[in-house]
Amino acid sequence: MPDWPEIFDVLKALYGEVEREAKKIADLHAERLKCERGCCDCCVDNLSVFEVEAEHIQQSCGDVLVQAAYPEGKCAFLDPEGACRIYAFRPYVCRTQGLPLRWFDVDEDGEAVELRDICPLNEGGKPVETLASNSCWEVGPFEGRLATLQASVDGGILRRVVLRDLFGA
Repeated sequence: MPDWPEIFDVLKALYGEVEREAKKIADLHAERLKCERGCCDCCVDNLSVFEVEAEHIQQSCGDVLVQAAYPEGKCAFLDPEGACRIYAFRPYVCRTQGLPLRWFDVDEDGEAVELRDICPLNEGGKPVETLASNSCWEVGPFEGRLATLQASVDGGILRRVVLRDLFGA
């Protein structure tokens, strides 16, 4: 049986680091970022998270989980105004939404390529492709640390849970 309080301490510390780093990037792009309370364009349905994050939500937000889920088509945790009902306990992926993102992939020739994206609402300003690397959120490092935490719980299976499935669980 996992030691959930200890695991949640590690998870909360990771979230704290994500918040600090994301704030630095958000501050750099303050003029272009349009996301605010009630903006839910990125809040997609059937999003899955690692089991450790799902368990954290279940243990911290039981009052929300006995309420009705938001109708299918958007995240189950939205309220009628489009605000997040579990904002303080939201999973990692929700903590960097809207920021300019960069990640690495492999092209058809097997060469590493850098890719970039930003929420369409936040496209105003310099093209994301021209931004300095350190002014974009790098997808990968924190996800890797989260996967390592999950692997410590499930022996490397990396179980994921669909957020909507937490309602009525």
